Amino acid sequence: MPRDSKNIIRMRIHTRIRRRVKGTTDRPRLAVFRSVKHIYAQVIDDLNGKTLVAASSNEKSAANGGNVAGAKTVGKTVAERAKDKGIKSVVFDRGGYLYHGRVKALAEAARAAGLEF
Repeated sequence: MPRDSKNIIRMRIHTRIRRRVKGTTDRPRLAVFRSVKHIYAQVIDDLNGKTLVAASSNEKSAANGGNVAGAKTVGKTVAERAKDKGIKSVVFDRGGYLYHGRVKALAEAARAAGLEF
C-alpha cells in the first residue's frame, strides 16, 4: 500500500478544518499558504467568494523569503492592509499546517499589528 505524500495529508487536514472555519463579511478568514521559498496570506470573505486583502513574501517590498523573519513581515503587512480596509477581527485558517514555525510567526505578527483572532 503506497504512503500518502505530506501534501496529500495536509490537504486532507485542510479540508477537515474548512468544514468548521468559515469567513463571513463581519469576520473574514485569514488563510495561510506556505511554500518552500515563500509564505502567502489572504483575508477572504467566503460568503461572497472575494479576497479582501493579500500579502506575500515574494512582493518587491518584502525583504525576506521563506523564513520566520519573512513570515513576520507578511503577518504585519496583511494586518496593516486589513486595518486600512476596516477589518478588525478574523478567523485564522492555518491551511492544514501545524501551528508552528513560520505559520505561528505570521499569526503572532498579525496579532501584534492589531488583528484579533
